Amino acid sequence: MGRVGTTTVDGPAIAVDGLVKHYGPVRAVDGVSFAVRPGEVFGLLGPNGAGKTTTVEILEGYRRPDGGTVRVLGLDPSRDGRRLRARIGVMLQEGGLAPGLTPTEQLRCLAAFYETPHDPDVLIDRLGLRGRARVPIRRLSGGEAQRVSLACALVGRPAVAFLDEPTAGMDPHARLTTWELVRDLAASGTTVLLTTHAMDEAEQLCDRIAILAGGHVAAIGAPGELTRAGAGEEVVFAASGPLDVAELAAALGVDVARVARTRTGEYRVRAAADPALVAALALHLRDRGATLTEFRAGRRSLQDVFLRVTAEAGPAPATADEP
Repeated sequence: MGRVGTTTVDGPAIAVDGLVKHYGPVRAVDGVSFAVRPGEVFGLLGPNGAGKTTTVEILEGYRRPDGGTVRVLGLDPSRDGRRLRARIGVMLQEGGLAPGLTPTEQLRCLAAFYETPHDPDVLIDRLGLRGRARVPIRRLSGGEAQRVSLACALVGRPAVAFLDEPTAGMDPHARLTTWELVRDLAASGTTVLLTTHAMDEAEQLCDRIAILAGGHVAAIGAPGELTRAGAGEEVVFAASGPLDVAELAAALGVDVARVARTRTGEYRVRAAADPALVAALALHLRDRGATLTEFRAGRRSLQDVFLRVTAEAGPAPATADEP
């Protein structure tokens, strides 16, 4: 695609410090702070109602904060919206497309607003939409419409791209194509802030992640840092059939209190994954005719981290803005 967008701003491309937003008596965003470096892919994760949508809409200039400071490319989105809009791209999870236009017409219309836009035909080819380029958007599948929305966010060569659930509804091939495009964006200098409920997507794409819960940042760091932090000595595995926890503990030579079966059918053993334990596990499964289907040691999954930190934060207050 060539160079998509860069920024010469000194300091972070996005800076959020003590952000607060109220909806009536509800404090939907409660002192959120984070910074995103130029050219970084930054993930904003959280359960529904955590404050993600409000935070992103404030960054995009659609809502005004009630407290704290926000800067995008050194500009205040509330005061400097006209200057900022030409330098950012926004991909909405749904809406924002004209159903009667074709993808080609939609992109050419948007490209006319920018001085040096991308060639719409290049974006259409890159996103695998050539065969649907002249089909009205209302007749596209959900995944195809998502790809058009992504193209709309990128046609102006943004320095910062806000991508909301960028692969929602996409088939596996389109999803991988989108991942490649996001990586290319970052490599070309574009800063990407994305929201997603797909933990594998966040792990694959994001340089760093902030997990919002209850209106504040509950955890922040690189995916590897988050999954290693506090993991301790732990083995997590899944088997093809159910196992008796007491028998498993005895076979592994650990106290039964150190073994647990999760609701998702995995088994957690609080012990080091040394060769003796791994061998004992393999023999135990063999003797019961079970197959080892998953195994990891000393590292939690990002989903484990997400579930733990959001559970510790408690339920988020319901608001009209955060579904």
